[in-house]
Amino acid sequence: MTTGFDHLYVETHDWVAALAFWALGFQLEYDTGHQSGALRHPQGGPTVFLAQQSLEDPLATEVYLGALPDYEIPAGVHVVSPFVESHWGTKVAIIQDPDGHRYRIQAATA
Repeated sequence: MTTGFDHLYVETHDWVAALAFWALGFQLEYDTGHQSGALRHPQGGPTVFLAQQSLEDPLATEVYLGALPDYEIPAGVHVVSPFVESHWGTKVAIIQDPDGHRYRIQAATA
C-alpha cells in the first residue's frame, strides 16, 4: 500500500503566470531559486511542484504517490520503470493503470 498522494508535478513555460494561477489557495512553500518550487495549501496536504521548462520542451504533468522506503510494487501492477534513485534523494518508479494512465511512486532511499 502506498502512503497516498505525495505531490503533483506541473511543468510550465511561464513560472510567474503559473505562480499566479496556483494562488487559488496554495502558497509558495519553497523556491529552488531557478524557476521551480513547491506550493502547499494552508490546510496542508500534498504539494504542487512547479518547474519552468524552455519553450521548446513539451510540458508534463505527473501525479506522485508516496511510499515507505521498503515498499514493493504488488504483483499484477504494470511496472513501466522499476525504482531508480533520483538526484533529489529519493527513489522513483513508474506504474501504469489498466487504462494506460501513468503514475510515479516516490519513496525515501533506505
